[in-house]
Amino acid sequence: MKKNTIEEYIDQFTAKVELITQEAKMHELLRTAGQIAKSNCSVLISGETGTGKEVLARFIHENSSRSKVPMVAINCGAFTEALLSSELFGHEKGAFTGAYTLKKGLIEIASGSTLFLDEITEMPLSMQVKLLRVIQEKEVTRVGGVRRIPVDVRFIAASNRDIHDAIASGHLRDDLFFRLNVVSLHIPPLSERKSDIPLLCTYFLKKFAEGGNTRVAAISPEVIHILSDYDFPGNIRELANIIERGMALATGSTIEPQHLPDDFKEKTYQVSRAKQEQNTLKTLEEHEMEYILWVLDEVKGNKSMAAKILGLDRSSLWRKLKRYSIESKKDS
Repeated sequence: MKKNTIEEYIDQFTAKVELITQEAKMHELLRTAGQIAKSNCSVLISGETGTGKEVLARFIHENSSRSKVPMVAINCGAFTEALLSSELFGHEKGAFTGAYTLKKGLIEIASGSTLFLDEITEMPLSMQVKLLRVIQEKEVTRVGGVRRIPVDVRFIAASNRDIHDAIASGHLRDDLFFRLNVVSLHIPPLSERKSDIPLLCTYFLKKFAEGGNTRVAAISPEVIHILSDYDFPGNIRELANIIERGMALATGSTIEPQHLPDDFKEKTYQVSRAKQEQNTLKTLEEHEMEYILWVLDEVKGNKSMAAKILGLDRSSLWRKLKRYSIESKKDS
């Protein structure tokens, strides 16, 4: 059966992992990720902060033969070199002051599964040498130990830096790069996939409402329009925070423009003021017509999805289209 509602559309992506998109280039990325998931090759994911690099890593892991064992993840920039060494390689009892018991490292724990190394370019170069040896030899030695422990780990690494700039600046060893970069995947920023914003807004509204004590069940069309005109330097993570904030501040059942952060309010005021100064004020019907056209264009003419975003039932949308003599690009 064809999926028509936006909830059903979202559900087909969230059955295993949270990757919400209708962009062609993102679908191509997911097709590639799904294809390489079946192999054991190393993967290097690049993308700005907040684009969902770990989500993509989990997508690969959960579509692989290793999915029965949970993926292990670590942020390489969140530890000192000594702590990172202990976290990754583990240590023997008495290896250093405070090492009262034997500790298995994440590489050893991830044997038979996937190890996600976030912000790999923040890993100290001396640690990169040790990691390279693990990848090459498929064995690890705990800190303070001598025994070589065989491991079967799939490595997925990620960075928010430009990878080639990181190599040129000495933040990433080129030999480690070649070991990790068997397949390279790049996640585009949210500013390059604006048509996903209405979908993501609805997804986060649904997600944050689950199990929460909230009456908020909708996002006003004006809010969707404002957010779709924003470039989101913090990407999907920033959008999620905005929706969660709006739900917390909303006094009714709908997130309205006044529930957005102050910089959005200022931006909305400036645009409105500029239009007044240019004597370009339009009637309410003209604004509504333009907005309906914009939503239809964003969802590739899907009337059912447009109606859901607009907060209308399909028959009400059809009447408005007829009133404004609008013919959508596609029917669904």
